[in-house]
Amino acid sequence: MTTITEEAVLDALRHVQEPELGRDIVTLDMVKSIAIDGSDVAFTIELTTPACPLKDEIEGNARAALTGIGAGSVDIAWGAMVRRAQPRQAEQLVPGVKNIIAVASGKGGVGKSTVSVNLAVALAQAGASVGLLDGDITGPNIPLMLGVEGQPAASPNNKITPLERYGVKTISIQFFVPEGQPIVWRGPLVGGAIQQFLRDVEWGDLDYLVIDLPPGTSDAQLTLAQAVPISGAVLVTTPQEVSLSDVGKALAMFQRMSVPVLGVVENMTAFACPHCGELTEIFGRGGGERFASEHGLEYLGGIPLDITVRQGGDVGVPAVAQREPGPAAKALTQVAQTVAARMSVRAATAEARPILTVS
Repeated sequence: MTTITEEAVLDALRHVQEPELGRDIVTLDMVKSIAIDGSDVAFTIELTTPACPLKDEIEGNARAALTGIGAGSVDIAWGAMVRRAQPRQAEQLVPGVKNIIAVASGKGGVGKSTVSVNLAVALAQAGASVGLLDGDITGPNIPLMLGVEGQPAASPNNKITPLERYGVKTISIQFFVPEGQPIVWRGPLVGGAIQQFLRDVEWGDLDYLVIDLPPGTSDAQLTLAQAVPISGAVLVTTPQEVSLSDVGKALAMFQRMSVPVLGVVENMTAFACPHCGELTEIFGRGGGERFASEHGLEYLGGIPLDITVRQGGDVGVPAVAQREPGPAAKALTQVAQTVAARMSVRAATAEARPILTVS
């Protein structure tokens, strides 16, 4: 019987790469709790995000590496430790939040809130701790789309306790105003509300805080960029030129504010006939992918037109949480995995940065 040592296991696993980060899983300190019984090996791989899209590839390579040194059975357990993609500040407005993801668009009606809700829920389904802040103060839709209602209570720390559904903590101005009442506020009040939601909500420890921004380039975006370090922005567009023109302005805004842009999501890519399967490109074809290529951004994925998205949004059941997910749900889950992977890459770079001091 072959006797295997811990050193031999680690040497073998040094040949297993984390594909997104481009380094081996031993150097990245992802290998934990090695146990050896003769030729049988058990250990834990601690992923950099529970939504890792390449988990199967890592597992296959790890098993092959250990088989190559004579291992018998290989038992792999999985864990995850999401890392901070921005350096911690000495005084952080939301100290328990590791990563803030802003979801933005240049214009309304492109499905930005749909992407925000499903991104948050998909990350939570993968095992991450997630919050969702409805930053569209004058047009809040998150409570309806997430199917959550009620009024948040005060926490023991005299902060606002967010409501929760599908494993996502959420806050919205809609929780504090009567149904149907318009919110007619000037820009400074909008910015103040976003700051309060960041500062006075009991978010706790979160891997990701997703912020659904209002369309356009205004006080909400400026307030957010000045108040907290945004780990990355996701731009949402539809294929047609009028949407691409406006999302270009959103991109320029984030670049001016030195906010990293993770990539572009194209919503409403095509409609698949449920009877014959024929694709109809109602809003054009490939605009988001072309925009991403022209501006050196990653194309995070396309979301097809799917009636289940509208149906779920109207009754508070996000596409990714439905019992029979349609094509849009599968695409949204892939987008969430890609976003999580890109955040892990940014975190690997950020770990070497010093702690910032806010003056």
